[in-house]
Amino acid sequence: MSYDAIIIPGGGLDQAGNPAPWVLPRLDAAFQQADDAILIPLSSGTTHKAPILDSAGFPIHECVASARYLIAKGISPARILLDTWSLDTIGNAYFARVMHCEPRQLTRLLVITSDFHMPRTQAIFNWIFSVAPLPIPFEIHFHSVADTGMDATTLAARLEKEQASLDSVHSLAQRHTTLASVNQFLFTEHGAYHAGSRPAVKPADRWANSY
Repeated sequence: MSYDAIIIPGGGLDQAGNPAPWVLPRLDAAFQQADDAILIPLSSGTTHKAPILDSAGFPIHECVASARYLIAKGISPARILLDTWSLDTIGNAYFARVMHCEPRQLTRLLVITSDFHMPRTQAIFNWIFSVAPLPIPFEIHFHSVADTGMDATTLAARLEKEQASLDSVHSLAQRHTTLASVNQFLFTEHGAYHAGSRPAVKPADRWANSY
């Protein structure tokens, strides 16, 4: 099956600034299914921990680290579109739609993420890519990969957090049914994007190492 674009949500960096072990299977799967598709690695970073800095002291965007990995495997930089804005999965979907998919008329999409992340990712992308106005029809497919490189304790904690967040997503999708409403929510209510309440780095929790 061919796609206009393959979208890879962010999932964290290791201390060297490379994609986290559980992100690598996402990128490998994207490479394997790329054909002629545009590849869209997502995420600036996360609000759950301080950013990894490069040798010059600048933050390393997760999507940039993912792009470098894909380029090293042979993907042309011209086929990679970055998302250096989003800080969570809702932002991943929103910015992928409004910054890349709509302007470029990318309608046949494949979203690749980890098993632990897939239920919430699927709910969010189906929500964000269906709200009105819908100038072009989107067809979204999903591909899940194994939770490689995450210890059992961290994975269990992350799955618990994912379920709580998924319950919240279902409520948000019922409340926000237009792109304007989603935008209003993101930039006036969502802690990662609201100018008045940008969250500080959160204290370590059982799931902290999953970002």
